[in-house]
Amino acid sequence: MNDAGDTNLGAWEFWIDRGGTFTDIVARAPDGSLRALKLLSESALYADAAAEGVRRLRGDSAARTAAVKMGSTVATNALLERKGAPTVFVTNPGFGDALLIGDQKRPDIFALHIAKPAPLHSQVIELDCRRDAEGKVLAALDEAVALAARRRAQSA
Repeated sequence: MNDAGDTNLGAWEFWIDRGGTFTDIVARAPDGSLRALKLLSESALYADAAAEGVRRLRGDSAARTAAVKMGSTVATNALLERKGAPTVFVTNPGFGDALLIGDQKRPDIFALHIAKPAPLHSQVIELDCRRDAEGKVLAALDEAVALAARRRAQSA
């Protein structure tokens, strides 16, 4: 462990952000140095930008890879811009309106007319299934009910 409390010194770590145009890769080499690389997300030169970036940064290093963490601004942007497939919120009975209710975070706490953004989901499915804090099943998921709800959501 080094002075920063890092137990992965001596191994590679990669952090990747796949965007619509570019994929950014930051790597911590086994010696602790940081390296960065930016690749086109789509290219005829390689099948996958993330894998290509890891390959290029590692080179012929024999050191192990301790972590690969990847996020996608493509998916986040598609959700926020309301592009792509409709989203369904699946929750327990009685919580279907939880995202609509939200919390009290708003610019003007005393405003009488609150303008809320449209929800990110287009439908809600409430399924009765629960686990306790230790993971013990308190109410098992009825898969037939879940599949029927999915079919209804897909056909809506």
